[in-house]
Amino acid sequence: MAAPCRRMASRPLLQFLSCFSRTAVGNAGFRQLSSTSVCRATLQTQTVTETARSPWTLMAAVCLQRLPVISASCSPIEQQFSQMMQQMELEKSLLSDHELRLLEDAERMSRKQADDYDSDEEDDRGNQEIVLAQDLEDSWEQKLKSFQTAERVKGQHADADKDLTSLERCLANSLFLLAEQQVGGEKLLLLPQSQWQEGETLRQTAERALASLPAAGLKATFLGNAPCGVYKYKLPKAARTESTVGTKVFFFKAILSDSGPPAAPNASLLWAKKSELQRYLKPAYMMKVDRFILGL
Repeated sequence: MAAPCRRMASRPLLQFLSCFSRTAVGNAGFRQLSSTSVCRATLQTQTVTETARSPWTLMAAVCLQRLPVISASCSPIEQQFSQMMQQMELEKSLLSDHELRLLEDAERMSRKQADDYDSDEEDDRGNQEIVLAQDLEDSWEQKLKSFQTAERVKGQHADADKDLTSLERCLANSLFLLAEQQVGGEKLLLLPQSQWQEGETLRQTAERALASLPAAGLKATFLGNAPCGVYKYKLPKAARTESTVGTKVFFFKAILSDSGPPAAPNASLLWAKKSELQRYLKPAYMMKVDRFILGL
């Protein structure tokens, strides 16, 4: 038994493998791969990959928000609560130096009006002019009357907030940018969007959509690389093809950081409050947008 094994081991390895290959091919009926078959398999793989591509057109949109510039007006219940807290603070707080001085001046005046008043008991102030705390309050009151506070509303008329093309409207509210977009055969007011191009991320597509707006100088801070929402719709059956069924729009949130120099009013760009968005957006589109918009 050892002799056959020794002879088998002495054979060259290449000869042994060639014998095994011929035996296996002859018994099992395998055939060797040629360059033609390899090319044919590669073409089939490419065809399957192209067929497996998504039939949805990808879009990226930016939800650009201008934060409030001034504080909002207090509601009636907020005003009542503020007055209550001020009253509690007044009742529980200690007297200030000015209030102590008022009491001291009042006590001094009452002593002067008394019948047994003795001027020698008063502090020796010499010829210094005595300025009472009440005199200071009167001078402060005159300065307050001449002080003019800044306007809460931009412009001289109440209709200034009705200009939807102005970035300076409704300074106490958040505003959201709407842009006129061509969708199919009609123009709609939507969040600024652009079609995704191969080689870029969806966030880069959203940044390109913002940069392509006619209003120059809008700089924004994007809140993350992941979309905050998605809106999907199908094309009409007559417009569908094998490679295009519908569109998916991915939304990215951004905060306006710099508006640049004041630009001329542009009718294709609107700044709307959250409560005004439903006037311009389609109901299905508005339902998706309303999920991630906060009306702060």
